[in-house]
Amino acid sequence: MESLLSLSFVLIVYSIGDYISQKTKSIVSMMFTASALFLVGFWLGVPETLFEDAQLMGIGSLLIGLLITHMGTLLNFEDLKVQWKTVLIGLSAVVGIGVFLFAVGTPILGREYAVAAAPPISGGVVAAIIMGEVATAKGFNDIAVFATILVVVQGFFGYPIASYFLNKEAKLILKRKNEFTQENLTTSNSKGQAVSRKKIIPPLPKELQTSFVLLAKLSLTALLSFKLAELTNNIIHPYVMCLLVGIVACEIGFLKRDILTQSNSSGLAMVGLMAVIFSSLAKATPDMILSLLFPIVASLTLGTIGIIIFSAIVGKLLCISPSMSIAIGSSALFGFPGTYIISNEVATANAKNEEEKQMILAEILPKMLVAGFITVTIASVILAGVMAKMF
Repeated sequence: MESLLSLSFVLIVYSIGDYISQKTKSIVSMMFTASALFLVGFWLGVPETLFEDAQLMGIGSLLIGLLITHMGTLLNFEDLKVQWKTVLIGLSAVVGIGVFLFAVGTPILGREYAVAAAPPISGGVVAAIIMGEVATAKGFNDIAVFATILVVVQGFFGYPIASYFLNKEAKLILKRKNEFTQENLTTSNSKGQAVSRKKIIPPLPKELQTSFVLLAKLSLTALLSFKLAELTNNIIHPYVMCLLVGIVACEIGFLKRDILTQSNSSGLAMVGLMAVIFSSLAKATPDMILSLLFPIVASLTLGTIGIIIFSAIVGKLLCISPSMSIAIGSSALFGFPGTYIISNEVATANAKNEEEKQMILAEILPKMLVAGFITVTIASVILAGVMAKMF
């Protein structure tokens, strides 16, 4: 396909997904609909190079670091201090996946499939690569393919679960709207005072706060993050470092809060980033899906049950609602940017005005962002290292 035609096709699919998300109050998320449409499209003959032809793969891959650094500007130290419960729930979800798949999945799927399934389900590409390499080295080529397909299709389980439970949580937030607003009057004022505190790095003159300048500062911050991660031999993942450095850079005044929106760049950046995610669907042929259909469905079902049970139990102990706890746990099935996109979809669908939208986002977005990074980026890789020794 020529580039403009390919780009138009991709954007139309995104638009259909957006429309259905709005009409279903985000119960059927944009990412779920788009995934299904792209998958069927590839099966019907849409070129597998669709996203490359649209020139989105390069820019999408390049912008991941910038986008995650941007996410850091949406958090602050106060957010992180209060997110320890989210961290524990996210970790419990990953433990739930591993325990449930190994204990219950082994007699159903066989040891190799059960062991190989847990890390990709709890994470994504890195965890799947680790398990795929181990499986190939042991001669289990079909299991290596199985691990890859899990990453491709796990969102079909994760997106609707997260949307459903976040919608329930949004309705609970709106029910206690008056109480929430009263409680946060002081918080808002104190936050306002915190924002007005003098930053270590003073803001640039208004005439210099252009899109180009803001993006240049964001890019330099992401570059610094990658260099710092290299100094740790990537023990701290570069994307985790982007998040942390983004938070610090915003706190000291080098980056503006919500910097991609401030630079009028968030929409196009998300188009590129989602292309990176959806591009993996081109590899999932009907024959591959059918040959591994039972172990795929069974392992994802067992993993999801493990997420729900462990997240709900730990959430109950920490006095977090079951809907929010399960939504946090479900982030393991898709991670960033799904955590960001679905949170915004849910807030938009349930809010009657901007005030309500921001109120919902203030409650769910920090939790979902932290949960996505904990489960997908950190915990899943650790789980892969453990499970790899169990083949």
